[in-house]
Amino acid sequence: MPATERKAVSGTRPAGTSDERSAAAAVREMFGRVAPRYDLLNRVLSMRIDTLWWRRTARAFADALRRPGARVLDLCCGTGDMALALQREALRQKGSPHIVGVDFAHPMLVRAREKFRGTGITAFEADALALPLEDASFDLVTSAFGFRNLANYDKGLAEIYRVLAPGGEVGILDFGTPTGLLAPIYQAYFWHLLPAIGNTISGVKGAYSYLPASVARFPDPEEMLARMRAAGFREVSWTPYMKGIAGLYRGKK
Repeated sequence: MPATERKAVSGTRPAGTSDERSAAAAVREMFGRVAPRYDLLNRVLSMRIDTLWWRRTARAFADALRRPGARVLDLCCGTGDMALALQREALRQKGSPHIVGVDFAHPMLVRAREKFRGTGITAFEADALALPLEDASFDLVTSAFGFRNLANYDKGLAEIYRVLAPGGEVGILDFGTPTGLLAPIYQAYFWHLLPAIGNTISGVKGAYSYLPASVARFPDPEEMLARMRAAGFREVSWTPYMKGIAGLYRGKK
């Protein structure tokens, strides 16, 4: 998508939606339907590379995770893999943060809670654009492959900024567009083969066609960093994973 067009993008818009309300409803309904096979599809479609990305992201916040009394919020937590990666890293760092997962798709959250049983991680259902949380209540906020699905990116950044304590950090892991020799091969897979496999295995028509469309609509790194600065974050950065197939956005309050 050309940069001139991207500047007007406020958030995700699944096919058939035209505003924030209908977009949010479509995203919630879609993820609710794919929830039963979501984990299986993640492993198949990414060839388990996604587990490396979660682990790498968790390690990027080792300092925050080892801090005594740290409070961590995993936004758009899905079935809980990022939250679990954060906990594993915290244990490796001999830390014991209080980790909370939040998602607005109930069927996804049900599966996350099953994984969280016995871990000490808590989770509740809420909209990332209107969190029922106090100001400055978390030291770290993460979001792995979920922020891209928000109906309003700037509102999402504002909410993250609001709930972060001064000096707190944000980490947004999401898909991007790769460069170099890998790009044409990846684009062919991402736009054609992945949706066909995903739609077939999930049994949900169009769900995995939404994935490449949502990535194409998502701001490029330069624009995303500008939005983060506009929201008040400092020391913002983007670290590409696998030539930009995914990447980690970071910032501090």
